[in-house]
Amino acid sequence: MKSAGKRPTAAECRAGRRATVRLFLGTGRRTRYGPSVPIFHECQRCTACCRWPGQVRLTEAEIARLADFLELGETEFIQRFTRLTHDRQGLALQEKPSGACVFLMGHDCSVQSVKPQQCRDFPNLWREAEAENQCRAIPQTLGDEAYAQRVAQVTGRTVEAVREILGSRQRTECHSPSRSG
Repeated sequence: MKSAGKRPTAAECRAGRRATVRLFLGTGRRTRYGPSVPIFHECQRCTACCRWPGQVRLTEAEIARLADFLELGETEFIQRFTRLTHDRQGLALQEKPSGACVFLMGHDCSVQSVKPQQCRDFPNLWREAEAENQCRAIPQTLGDEAYAQRVAQVTGRTVEAVREILGSRQRTECHSPSRSG
Protein backbone atom coordinates (compact mmCIF):
# COMPACT_ATOMS: atom_id res chain seq x y z
CA MET A 1 0.00 0.00 0.00
CA LYS A 2 1.36 3.43 -0.90
CA SER A 3 1.49 6.12 1.73
CA ALA A 4 0.06 9.61 1.21
CA GLY A 5 2.23 11.87 -0.94
CA LYS A 6 4.03 9.10 -2.84
CA ARG A 7 3.57 8.40 -6.51
CA PRO A 8 1.91 5.17 -7.66
CA THR A 9 4.08 2.33 -8.90
CA ALA A 10 4.21 1.49 -12.61
CA ALA A 11 2.09 -1.61 -11.92
CA GLU A 12 -0.56 0.53 -10.21
CA CYS A 13 -0.61 2.93 -13.16
CA ARG A 14 -0.94 0.07 -15.64
CA ALA A 15 -3.81 -1.32 -13.59
CA GLY A 16 -5.50 2.08 -13.86
CA ARG A 17 -6.28 2.15 -10.19
CA ARG A 18 -4.54 2.32 -6.89
CA ALA A 19 -5.37 2.19 -3.26
CA THR A 20 -5.19 5.65 -1.76
CA VAL A 21 -4.45 6.85 1.73
CA ARG A 22 -5.71 10.38 2.00
CA LEU A 23 -5.68 12.85 4.82
CA PHE A 24 -9.12 14.42 5.13
CA LEU A 25 -8.76 18.19 4.95
CA GLY A 26 -9.03 19.85 8.33
CA THR A 27 -9.54 16.66 10.35
CA GLY A 28 -6.12 15.09 10.64
CA ARG A 29 -7.71 11.66 10.07
CA ARG A 30 -6.32 9.27 7.49
CA THR A 31 -8.80 7.22 5.54
CA ARG A 32 -7.95 4.23 3.36
CA TYR A 33 -9.81 3.54 0.13
CA GLY A 34 -9.69 0.82 -2.47
CA PRO A 35 -9.57 2.16 -6.03
CA SER A 36 -8.95 5.90 -6.06
CA VAL A 37 -12.13 7.63 -4.87
CA PRO A 38 -12.69 11.32 -5.64
CA ILE A 39 -13.28 13.43 -2.57
CA PHE A 40 -15.01 16.75 -3.13
CA HIS A 41 -14.15 19.36 -0.50
CA GLU A 42 -17.05 21.67 0.29
CA CYS A 43 -15.55 25.07 1.12
CA GLN A 44 -16.71 26.52 4.45
CA ARG A 45 -15.19 29.95 3.70
CA CYS A 46 -12.88 29.70 6.70
CA THR A 47 -10.39 31.92 4.78
CA ALA A 48 -7.38 29.85 5.89
CA CYS A 49 -6.24 29.67 2.25
CA CYS A 50 -6.43 33.47 2.02
CA ARG A 51 -3.99 33.81 4.90
CA TRP A 52 -1.17 31.59 3.63
CA PRO A 53 1.92 33.35 2.36
CA GLY A 54 2.50 32.66 -1.30
CA GLN A 55 1.34 34.15 -4.51
CA VAL A 56 -1.89 34.35 -6.45
CA ARG A 57 -0.86 34.71 -10.09
CA LEU A 58 -3.09 36.86 -12.28
CA THR A 59 -3.95 36.62 -15.95
CA GLU A 60 -4.59 39.69 -18.07
CA ALA A 61 -8.32 38.86 -18.07
CA GLU A 62 -8.35 38.62 -14.26
CA ILE A 63 -6.58 41.97 -13.95
CA ALA A 64 -9.19 43.55 -16.23
CA ARG A 65 -12.08 41.92 -14.33
CA LEU A 66 -10.74 42.91 -10.90
CA ALA A 67 -9.97 46.48 -12.03
CA ASP A 68 -13.46 46.84 -13.50
CA PHE A 69 -15.06 45.46 -10.32
CA LEU A 70 -13.10 47.96 -8.20
CA GLU A 71 -13.88 50.76 -10.69
CA LEU A 72 -10.20 51.37 -11.38
CA GLY A 73 -8.17 51.57 -14.53
CA GLU A 74 -5.97 48.54 -15.14
CA THR A 75 -2.76 50.55 -14.63
CA GLU A 76 -3.99 51.87 -11.28
CA PHE A 77 -5.09 48.38 -10.21
CA ILE A 78 -1.68 46.95 -11.13
CA GLN A 79 0.16 49.68 -9.22
CA ARG A 80 -2.01 49.37 -6.10
CA PHE A 81 -2.68 45.66 -5.82
CA THR A 82 -0.04 43.61 -7.67
CA ARG A 83 3.65 42.74 -7.58
CA LEU A 84 5.99 40.73 -9.78
CA THR A 85 5.79 36.97 -9.31
CA HIS A 86 8.77 35.26 -7.70
CA ASP A 87 9.97 34.05 -11.10
CA ARG A 88 9.46 37.56 -12.57
CA GLN A 89 7.27 36.06 -15.31
CA GLY A 90 3.99 37.78 -14.43
CA LEU A 91 1.96 39.58 -11.81
CA ALA A 92 0.55 38.32 -8.52
CA LEU A 93 -1.71 39.87 -5.91
CA GLN A 94 0.06 41.77 -3.17
CA GLU A 95 -0.14 40.45 0.35
CA LYS A 96 -0.67 42.15 3.66
CA PRO A 97 2.34 42.13 6.04
CA SER A 98 0.76 39.09 7.73
CA GLY A 99 0.86 37.16 4.45
CA ALA A 100 -2.92 37.39 3.98
CA CYS A 101 -4.44 38.35 0.65
CA VAL A 102 -4.75 42.07 0.09
CA PHE A 103 -8.49 41.56 -0.57
CA LEU A 104 -9.23 39.66 2.65
CA MET A 105 -11.30 41.86 4.94
CA GLY A 106 -11.84 40.07 8.26
CA HIS A 107 -13.38 36.77 7.18
CA ASP A 108 -14.64 37.97 3.82
CA CYS A 109 -13.17 38.28 0.35
CA SER A 110 -13.89 41.78 -0.88
CA VAL A 111 -13.68 40.57 -4.51
CA GLN A 112 -15.50 37.23 -4.01
CA SER A 113 -17.65 37.50 -7.14
CA VAL A 114 -14.61 38.14 -9.39
CA LYS A 115 -11.83 36.39 -7.49
CA PRO A 116 -8.99 34.88 -9.54
CA GLN A 117 -9.25 31.34 -10.93
CA GLN A 118 -6.47 30.16 -8.62
CA CYS A 119 -8.67 31.09 -5.66
CA ARG A 120 -11.78 29.51 -7.17
CA ASP A 121 -9.87 26.28 -7.73
CA PHE A 122 -9.15 25.85 -4.03
CA PRO A 123 -9.38 23.32 -2.41
CA ASN A 124 -10.46 20.81 -5.06
CA LEU A 125 -7.88 21.48 -7.76
CA TRP A 126 -4.95 22.39 -5.51
CA ARG A 127 -2.29 20.02 -4.25
CA GLU A 128 -1.07 22.05 -1.31
CA ALA A 129 0.27 20.22 1.74
CA GLU A 130 -0.81 22.99 4.13
CA ALA A 131 -4.42 22.53 3.02
CA GLU A 132 -4.49 19.20 4.75
CA ASN A 133 -3.68 20.84 8.09
CA GLN A 134 -5.53 24.14 7.94
CA CYS A 135 -8.48 24.08 5.56
CA ARG A 136 -11.90 23.43 7.14
CA ALA A 137 -13.54 22.15 3.96
CA ILE A 138 -15.93 19.25 4.48
CA PRO A 139 -14.91 16.13 2.51
CA GLN A 140 -17.60 14.32 0.51
CA THR A 141 -16.94 11.07 -1.33
CA LEU A 142 -18.42 11.22 -4.83
CA GLY A 143 -18.33 9.20 -8.00
CA ASP A 144 -16.08 10.41 -10.82
CA GLU A 145 -18.83 12.18 -12.80
CA ALA A 146 -20.45 13.82 -9.76
CA TYR A 147 -17.01 14.97 -8.62
CA ALA A 148 -16.21 16.58 -12.00
CA GLN A 149 -19.61 18.29 -12.04
CA ARG A 150 -19.28 19.68 -8.50
CA VAL A 151 -15.74 20.92 -9.10
CA ALA A 152 -16.86 22.57 -12.34
CA GLN A 153 -19.75 24.23 -10.53
CA VAL A 154 -17.62 25.77 -7.77
CA THR A 155 -14.63 26.73 -9.93
CA GLY A 156 -16.48 28.16 -12.92
CA ARG A 157 -14.65 25.73 -15.21
CA THR A 158 -16.36 23.40 -17.66
CA VAL A 159 -16.73 19.74 -16.74
CA GLU A 160 -14.46 18.92 -19.68
CA ALA A 161 -11.76 21.29 -18.38
CA VAL A 162 -11.94 19.68 -14.92
CA ARG A 163 -11.63 16.20 -16.45
CA GLU A 164 -8.59 17.35 -18.45
CA ILE A 165 -6.89 18.79 -15.35
CA LEU A 166 -7.53 15.62 -13.39
CA GLY A 167 -6.42 13.40 -16.27
CA SER A 168 -3.25 15.45 -16.69
CA ARG A 169 -2.42 15.04 -13.01
CA GLN A 170 -2.96 11.30 -13.16
CA ARG A 171 -0.69 11.04 -16.21
CA THR A 172 1.94 13.18 -14.48
CA GLU A 173 1.81 11.05 -11.31
CA CYS A 174 2.11 7.86 -13.35
CA HIS A 175 4.90 9.00 -15.67
CA SER A 176 7.13 11.08 -13.41
CA PRO A 177 9.99 9.48 -11.54
CA SER A 178 9.22 8.80 -7.89
CA ARG A 179 10.82 10.95 -5.26
CA SER A 180 13.06 9.15 -2.86
CA GLY A 181 12.79 9.70 0.84
